[in-house]
Amino acid sequence: MIRRRDFLGLSALAAFGLVMAGCDSDSGSKVDTSKARNGAMDSFGVGDTFKATAPLSFTFLFSDQPTYPYKKDWLLFTKMASDNNVTLQPTIVPSSDYEQKRSLLISSGKAPEIIAKTYPGQESAYVSSGAVLPVSDYVDLMPHYRDKVKKWKLEPEIAGLTQADGKYYVLPGLHEELWPDYTLAFRTDVLEKDGIAEPKTWDEFREVLRKLKKNHPDVVPFSDRFNGNSVLNIAGTAYGTVAGWGLVDGLTFDDTKKEFTFGSASSQFKDLVTYFNSLVSEGLMDPESFTQSDDAAIQKFTSGKSFVISANSQNIITYRTSMEQSLGKGNFAVRKITVPGGPAGDVIGGSRLENGIMLNSSVKDKDSFVALMQYIDWLFYSDAGQEFSKWGVQGTTYNKEGGKRVLAKDINFQGLNPGGTKDLRVDYGFSGGNFSYGGTTDLLQSTFNDEELAFQKAMKSKTPKPVAPPVPFSDADREQATLTLTPLKDHVKQNTLKFITGQRPLSEFDAYVKELDSKGMGKYVDLANKAYKAYADKK
Repeated sequence: MIRRRDFLGLSALAAFGLVMAGCDSDSGSKVDTSKARNGAMDSFGVGDTFKATAPLSFTFLFSDQPTYPYKKDWLLFTKMASDNNVTLQPTIVPSSDYEQKRSLLISSGKAPEIIAKTYPGQESAYVSSGAVLPVSDYVDLMPHYRDKVKKWKLEPEIAGLTQADGKYYVLPGLHEELWPDYTLAFRTDVLEKDGIAEPKTWDEFREVLRKLKKNHPDVVPFSDRFNGNSVLNIAGTAYGTVAGWGLVDGLTFDDTKKEFTFGSASSQFKDLVTYFNSLVSEGLMDPESFTQSDDAAIQKFTSGKSFVISANSQNIITYRTSMEQSLGKGNFAVRKITVPGGPAGDVIGGSRLENGIMLNSSVKDKDSFVALMQYIDWLFYSDAGQEFSKWGVQGTTYNKEGGKRVLAKDINFQGLNPGGTKDLRVDYGFSGGNFSYGGTTDLLQSTFNDEELAFQKAMKSKTPKPVAPPVPFSDADREQATLTLTPLKDHVKQNTLKFITGQRPLSEFDAYVKELDSKGMGKYVDLANKAYKAYADKK
């Protein structure tokens, strides 16, 4: 499962008008939790397992993955029914259509009670209509959630979810530590044969590509996937700006001046596109990296036509499988490198917040509302619930040996137990994207192989980029900001490609900035700073 880095933020508001027109639910009145206790536990605290005191059923929006399609008799669901006394009634939506169908269901007032797979920022589209619950009003019912936020010092990240009314409307997945996954993968056998050391900085990365090009003149060393969005994201952080998946709302925060600026108009952004332009102009990077399909990029890498490509830990496994077929087992070596440092330092971006859930505001009318919040708290935020979602049932799908979780002999998961004839996700429903996210570093890394553990250890030397403060727009300002941001981002993306590939000379960068101004960049930044300062004044 590829973890999506491009949290949609304001861009999620493309659905804003649709939702406003189609849904007029009222989430303004708070639930009287003393009366909505059907099935709730009288005493529920950290470490307690939730079990409803009466059979309960909740509806659930389920993103269905083709690689492990939904089965109603999964052990995941039957165990919930027996141990938690809860039955989930899923609305099945193909993962490829999930975001569109989610918007349509919410706007029509037909969304299930629990709305899974929601990234922070995507909830903003539904706030003004009252379609989703202000969950921050009810976290007092969620001891495990509150415990992890406090213990892991997640308050700054949670503050970033705040809307103009001072509330937040999504319950995110919570990670104990920053989890860097995406980086660059190298044909390390080629590096070793050529006597080239792995790069530690972006300047060294360019020198490595130059040496590879000199030694292999018929090869363009770097041909990327993800339309360049991954490499621009991680390099953007190292250059002190935002690009690719990291573009999101276009804003960067100046901690010295205590104000936001538009990152794609900065000198740092110019330095970034100048750097990548040099890679393309010198024949070190394939210009098709920004337009080709992932399959095309992968084919070039796995057939030996390129030596570098973006990757996460799961991609590496896929690359190796393909290369065994194309190059032959033992004829190659592939490994992720640590993210290079840059002008802004040896820094990495990212968030400890993962995709999470929204709740339909209709749940406030359920007599089992308290039980619902307790159940969600256990399943998504307790150590036991997170281990259950990821590993399944001890003694059935896994065992513990010396404190380490080990799959049952007949079960495989992503190559951890290749001899297993059954699959943890396909046959049992565990480790799926609707439930399994967030948790302790120990749990997160429990399915990592030794190579990935070494990568994570190396990445601990990096400095995390500070979390920017929230920009909670008022309803009117949010709509205006959205209307302005959409053409701004389009212009940034088009010209990022043009500058890098040489379709537009870098000498026109100042003209490009003026074009952004003409498209409302100044007004957008003013709206953002207005929202930030209003928030800061209330603190």
